[in-house]
Amino acid sequence: MTRLTGGCQCGAVRFAVEEEAVGTASICHCRMCQKAFGSFFAPLVSVDPGALAWTRGEPRRWRSSNHVRRGFCADCGTPLTYEPDGDWPAIAIGAFDRPERLAPAIQYGTEAELPYVAGLPSLPRRSTGDTVAAAAWLGDIRSFQHPDRDTDTWPEQGT
Repeated sequence: MTRLTGGCQCGAVRFAVEEEAVGTASICHCRMCQKAFGSFFAPLVSVDPGALAWTRGEPRRWRSSNHVRRGFCADCGTPLTYEPDGDWPAIAIGAFDRPERLAPAIQYGTEAELPYVAGLPSLPRRSTGDTVAAAAWLGDIRSFQHPDRDTDTWPEQGT
């Protein structure tokens, strides 16, 4: 079995789930998901609730509707879960340490898709360090985010 791990930006909340307990990865365009993620859409993957383990901390939850709770890190604000009553919860794909392993297979809430989302692939593309100014700025960055892996100790700032 392959164990998939992840968590929030600051590392206060971490989780693990066996890959075999992961359902379909999706994107939701509904307005509630747009607001919950502060983004164009919400990339989510459902997980068997019996196989999901919170290995450090646990999300704070807010009831966004009469049918759904949303989980997030109370310390750094990272959106983490979509939890419909009586159904499998979904975890934010970007919160996984290896999000590239969870390619979305379906889109929901497409009636609320923002009109420019379909055109995003045609926009000009640039790597983060493509300009001299960006390279200098990036050279001075010290990330305070938790690394994309489980650790027994809190990460040192700047590593």
